[in-house]
Amino acid sequence: MSRIGKKSVVIPKEAKLEVKDGTVFAEGPKGKLNCKLSDRINVEIKDDQLLVKRVADTKMDKSLHGLYRALIVNMIKGVTEGYVKELEIIGVGFKAAVAGDKLNMSLGFSHPVNFTIPAGIKIETPKPTQLVIRGIDKQLIGQVATEIRAFYPPEPYKGKGIRFVGEQVKKKVGKAQATGK
Repeated sequence: MSRIGKKSVVIPKEAKLEVKDGTVFAEGPKGKLNCKLSDRINVEIKDDQLLVKRVADTKMDKSLHGLYRALIVNMIKGVTEGYVKELEIIGVGFKAAVAGDKLNMSLGFSHPVNFTIPAGIKIETPKPTQLVIRGIDKQLIGQVATEIRAFYPPEPYKGKGIRFVGEQVKKKVGKAQATGK
């Protein structure tokens, strides 16, 4: 048995789950999500608990068992609480601002960097050097945060760039210090 997959999922009172035609639908105060299940996985809802079961004991079925349970738990948390990712921008003159459905960033290039915010995602800039990404889909939030970070990843010499809050960047020794002059 998969250690993760065999655990039952408690459905909170504010969330509604429904299984129809191999798809799990979750609805809560924050919104609606759905997840198409593999034909190797079955889901049962009994007394405010959800059980994920697999068809056989092959290696693939065991891995899908835990995966789909985790995806369903992420959906439930997303529609009830939501997810948040925070990014910080480090560098002289580096800043970001939200204008409509676009994120405009000045990152030291000769041109401003514009990023179109996808549907279902909210980006806030409490400070010009801080980004807060909110939404209900955990995977989409991670994808958006990674795409924004990819515009200027933190560089190892001065530490400039876009990084996740709390991310540690190992700094390298510069050429002048390395030679000992």
